[in-house]
Amino acid sequence: MSMPLAFIKFTENDFLDYFRLVSDIRVMAQITERAIPEAEARADYERLLAENSRHEDFGSFRVVDTDSGDYIGLARISLNETNPGEAEIGYMLLPEYWDRGYGRKTVAQLLEVAEKTGLEHLTALIDPENGASKKLLTNNHFYSTFVGMQDGLMSEFLRKDLK
Repeated sequence: MSMPLAFIKFTENDFLDYFRLVSDIRVMAQITERAIPEAEARADYERLLAENSRHEDFGSFRVVDTDSGDYIGLARISLNETNPGEAEIGYMLLPEYWDRGYGRKTVAQLLEVAEKTGLEHLTALIDPENGASKKLLTNNHFYSTFVGMQDGLMSEFLRKDLK
């Protein structure tokens, strides 16, 4: 299966796709440890849209399987405003697409986007118990820089040097 993916920036018309992800406790268990209620998700989505409008190459993208047209999840690459040579990547996939290679393909495509932008470093924040994400990132030459409490949650920061 070739699994070609398209990254399409979220727009004001895509809230329901975003909400499908963040309202699912299975998706959010290792991100916020709770599903996000609709009012909070709408406020978060407004911030996401504002970030999307600030940068052409950075922001949050709908991940779509180009063969089937299916919405798979979200991929994000956020520029560090205080250190423009660095960006954070992240992704969330709908549970029906877990363990099918979509995570690996999404990370690979995020790396392709990052390398075209001239960034020096990438970071990622994960739950240290999320072995699948940690393996995906370390297989792509990310290394751990911190494990501990961050905003009340156990967190692990990983980094990849691009230059």
